[in-house]
Amino acid sequence: AVSCSGLGREPHSRAVEQVHLRCTEGSLEWVYPARALRVLLEPNVAGAQHTTLCIKPSSDFQGASIYVERAGQLHLVLSEAEGPRPRHVSCFSAQSPQRVALFLQASPHRDISRRTASFQYELLGKQSTAGPDFKKMALAEAMCRPCDNMEILMAICSSDFVVKGSIRGVSHDSENHMSQVDVRAQKVYRQKNQVFQQEEGSGEWRGPIRTLRQCQVKEGGGDFLFTGNEHFGEAWLGCAPRFKDFMLVYQAARERGANPCEFELN
Repeated sequence: AVSCSGLGREPHSRAVEQVHLRCTEGSLEWVYPARALRVLLEPNVAGAQHTTLCIKPSSDFQGASIYVERAGQLHLVLSEAEGPRPRHVSCFSAQSPQRVALFLQASPHRDISRRTASFQYELLGKQSTAGPDFKKMALAEAMCRPCDNMEILMAICSSDFVVKGSIRGVSHDSENHMSQVDVRAQKVYRQKNQVFQQEEGSGEWRGPIRTLRQCQVKEGGGDFLFTGNEHFGEAWLGCAPRFKDFMLVYQAARERGANPCEFELN
């Protein structure tokens, strides 16, 4: 099963089954893995310059190992032998901006219990990456410094989520160098997926936003405009000015005709 809608299959049967995925992000689920599967990521985007591929195996990934093809050689990304553990994101450079090939090798098993090898993937362009791994990639969205006025104005136009809210709490994951900001949202202007959800009973909108621990995000009072992008269904913090400061910046830009997009303030 493939969630990406641009799936194409080779018409004839072979020991190595081959599928084509035409989306820049999606997921693949291989149930009862047998033999091998070659996955060609060929996005239907004109002039696409994808320089990095990131994949996140599911927490119950079983039954296969994942390799990436480079210059005719296979390089191991994930081995089933690693056993059950939290699956972290792996990122690597794409040699060709138009095509990336993954190779899934099924593991031999004597019993017939169900196994599922599934993962999510994202193809990223130059502007989305800041290094070879996901932590550095996230740094492009969380640069641990206040955004300037133009960055704030651009953030409300291009971010995956734009939310007015306050900080309920901040928790830290020392092992993975991450922090999570628990946000109480007063207004969800935009969100790509359902990261921010309305609680039954209270009707309150809440959602988690991730950032790097080195950014030292702390609890603080007042309302903020949280913006950022989503990776693998998680919200990552970008610009987050205090809401009153954002209002001053936006209204001043609008009076000058310098706002890059219209923003619904009511």
